[in-house]
Formats: sequence, structure tokens, C-alpha cells
Amino acid sequence: MSQAQLAPQRSDVFLRISAHLAQRTDIASALEAVADEIGEVIPFTHADLCLIDRPGWLASYEVGIRTRWSRARTRVDVSPIRDLLTGKCAYMLCDNAMQDPRQTFKDACSEPIFNHKLRSRVHVLMKVMGQPIGTLNISHSTPARYDADTVARAQHIADALSPYFHALHTAELAQRATQFEQEARAREEGLRRGALELTQALEQEQQRIGMDLHDQTLADLTRLLRDVNKESSPEGSELARRISETIGDLRRIIDTAVPTLLELFGFAHAVRVHLERAVGIEAIDIEVTDQTNGAADRLESTARSALFRIAQEAINNAVRHSGARKIDVNLEQASPKGLVMTIRDDGCGIPMDLPRQSGLANIRTRARLISAQLDILGENGTTLRVTLEEPS
Repeated sequence: MSQAQLAPQRSDVFLRISAHLAQRTDIASALEAVADEIGEVIPFTHADLCLIDRPGWLASYEVGIRTRWSRARTRVDVSPIRDLLTGKCAYMLCDNAMQDPRQTFKDACSEPIFNHKLRSRVHVLMKVMGQPIGTLNISHSTPARYDADTVARAQHIADALSPYFHALHTAELAQRATQFEQEARAREEGLRRGALELTQALEQEQQRIGMDLHDQTLADLTRLLRDVNKESSPEGSELARRISETIGDLRRIIDTAVPTLLELFGFAHAVRVHLERAVGIEAIDIEVTDQTNGAADRLESTARSALFRIAQEAINNAVRHSGARKIDVNLEQASPKGLVMTIRDDGCGIPMDLPRQSGLANIRTRARLISAQLDILGENGTTLRVTLEEPS
């Protein structure tokens, strides 16, 4: 049959290819749908598309024979078609790929060539807007089956397939990225919930230890202090003084471990008391304002406890490190179910030369655990803002 007679036949083939591809939404089924048409133009034992999946890696889609090429991604540097993809040649034509050093070099991923005796091979680039997106690869078990005319026909097929498969591949990559993001979010949420449960357990254990200290250790020290006070010697007086200081320190530890004020009198009152105790005799103006009508006390208990611990840590940082003369704590409603806590001081800001910033790390961790947004601003003092949205 002459070239003139073949031209209408090939035109019909390409029309059928377009019709098949228009009905497909994934690469594998699209390639299967046009396999017969490709075979009419170029008879093959095996055909595949290698698409650039990410920099340095290829994804293969096969018809005719299924091999390891389509079961896993392949690195470009070990692919039998690396010379084509790296621009060393415009196409590749092999009379016997089993003996072609371009395809069977050291460490090459060429086992399917030998396993299935893919001797004759032709490879052409697939391009979209002038940029390579992959290759069309056609193989036959008969040696020297293909020639320069085959290369031209393969390039016509590749040009027809490229826009369709580029669109399908782009959609697949987007879908994969979305799925990966969803899985990552699910893992993160699982970790967050696990960490939150652990935090709840630690909080309960901390409160239990605080109660034990109150009921046992503090009581023992108090009895010991009474016994020491009965002595009138200077040594007894000094010991009594030290025991009194220890009792005071222990009471502060117990107050921190067991925030009874939070349970008895509410969030704003507990924050105010902690602020007053943290300031002590320092000349620092303090103010606690609740514009939410007690919204913090309507939070789930774990979220309320975490918010209170954040307030404690932020207040302690302001008193110990900022040199502030004024510390304000403000609670306001951000939305019907949203709460914003702002702790502001007029100190020196956040010192960057602190050997450790575990306090800030604890604050960030607690905020993440309750899915709160945390903002820390260091201009004109320090402003720490926690925004918490209750789930619907």
C-alpha cells in the first residue's frame, strides 16, 4: 500500500484515538483504550508511556505486557531512556536493545528488556508547549523491526497523545497531593488527640500529686514546725524559719498543681490571683478584664485547663524576664463560639539571648493541642494572643 493510500487510514486512526481519549479519566484506561489504534500504526509486543512524575523520577503506564516498570517509580538516571530525557539525543532507535549499551548500562533498570526479549525499540519525546513531559516507548520481540519511518510515525502518535495524557497526569498529581494532604492532616489530628489525652492524664496526675503533697507532706511539715516552735534555742528558731519558708514554697507548688481557684471561682478570678501572686511585692500594675461574661468557664474542661496553663506561663515569663511595669490580661468574644485571650506587658520584649525558651515552647504546644491560634508580638513590650474557636 502506498503512502498516499495510507494517509486517510492513519487520519482515521488519529480520529479514533481522540474519540477514545475524550471518554477516559485516568491514564491506565486511556492507554488501554488506544492500544489497538497504536498497534495499527506501529505493531508492538510492548508499549508504554513514561511520564515525568517529579524531578528525577518517572511513572510508567504499560500495555501489551505488564513489567516492573509500571509497578514502581523509576529514577531517570537508571532508566533505559535516560539519554532521551537528558537531551543527549532527539529520539532512540534500537535494532536489539538486549545488546545496546544505551539501554543495558551498569545499574540500568532493564530487566524487562531481557525477561520479555524486547529487542526492537523506538522512543520519542512527548511534549506540551515545547516542554518534555515524558516519552512514548514501543517495543517488539523481533530484532530490527523498526526504522526511521517508524520513528516518524511514533512521533505523530506521541504528539497526538501528549496533551491528553498531560492533562490526565496533572489531574492525577493534584488528586495524589490532595490525598496526601488529607492523610497528613488525619495523622496530625490523631497525634494531636493522642497528645491531648496524654496531657489530660498528666494534668490529673499532677493534681493527684498536689493533693498528696497537701494531705501528707504539708501536714507533716506543719506538725514538725509546731514541735520546733516549742524550743526556745536560736537553732530551733532558725530551723523554724527555714521550715516556714519551705511550707510557703510548697503551698505555691500545690496551688499551681491543683488550680482549685479555677474550679471554685472561675477562670478570670484564678488568672487574677495567679497574677497577683506572681507579681508579689513588685511595683507592677496589673489588670484582668473579662468581656465575655465568663465564656472561658463554658469551655470543655481540657481546653479551659490548657488556656489557664498558657496564662500562667505567659504571666510568669512577663514577671521574670520582661522588666514590665504593667501587665494586662483581657478576655473577649471573637465570635459566638470564639474566645480571645490577650496578655500584654510593657517590658523589653522577648529576649532572643535566653539560653532556653522552654516556657514559650510549652505555650505553643498547649495551643496546638487545643487547636488554638497563637500570636506573639514583640513590639513595645510583648503581646501574646490566643484565639480559640469551639467546635460546632
